[in-house]
Amino acid sequence: MSVHSALQELARYRAQNKRASQEVFEKGTLILQKNAHRKMGDEVWDFLEQLVLAAVDVGRLDVADQCLRQLSDRFPQSPRVDCLAGIRLEASEPPETALKYYSERLEADPTNVAAWKRRISVLRRTGQTEEAISELSQYLDTFYTDIEGWLELADIYACCNQCVIWYLNMLSYRTHGTCRYDYSLQALSHTLLLAPQNPVYVLQFAETAYTAGDLPLALKMFLMVVDMTDGDETESLAESTPLGITVRAWYGVKLCTRRMSQDSRVVTTSASGTSPPEHVGLLDELATERLRVAYSSAGQKGDIAQGRGIVFSWVASP
Repeated sequence: MSVHSALQELARYRAQNKRASQEVFEKGTLILQKNAHRKMGDEVWDFLEQLVLAAVDVGRLDVADQCLRQLSDRFPQSPRVDCLAGIRLEASEPPETALKYYSERLEADPTNVAAWKRRISVLRRTGQTEEAISELSQYLDTFYTDIEGWLELADIYACCNQCVIWYLNMLSYRTHGTCRYDYSLQALSHTLLLAPQNPVYVLQFAETAYTAGDLPLALKMFLMVVDMTDGDETESLAESTPLGITVRAWYGVKLCTRRMSQDSRVVTTSASGTSPPEHVGLLDELATERLRVAYSSAGQKGDIAQGRGIVFSWVASP
């Protein structure tokens, strides 16, 4: 590959926010060997940052150190470069060393977002879950509008709950009352406040509510996803074909209505106090019809028609 092609490819990766560490490393080292990076102008700094991360990922710390030296010389005391140095430190030193490094950066600058996030990442990766939750909660108190932070907190709580359930099942204990999915829902509610028009976040909220056992709330949110994504303003529901995230939402509606029909207790046990729908049976029929439509397409809208026999059998079962 020519140097020009490598430069174009790396620029495309950066524009797409694509990691592709092995490819970036191979193309980046080619550019370094040819000294082509010296002719890149200001774009060279983005290139060196990209290559640092790729070199750490593939275990070539010598190349990462080479790039970091150039970045440090050009941007001394830069929080961004400090964070890259911390990531490099994580690759070769014990977690305690990395945590101490990030703590020192935060003492010098409490608003260093990158260092704070890396510290939380190390805490979680090393199993210090409660410390990670505490640190992330403090971070979100300061930077409330960080949607990624709220999603991370929701994921930590959800993973905690999975571990608790697995452990208690191993001990043959009841798991009722140990749920942290409620905390996960609280974190996701902040995400919805910050990005109410994003159907992916609404779907995640709905699925978490379903897992937590709050079926009326889950059904309400699944239907909200359908309302946000099914067809466009020129199509009626009967004319539209569910695709992508809408199909997943209709699956959620079907799961909720099926469980509600089978066990009336789940209808009245909503931790959020969400009122159940009046016509669960009709919603169940609608979900069945929508899923049949999604998997009845003749392939003109993708490969979603594959496996229709399995789907039809599932939606038809009681």
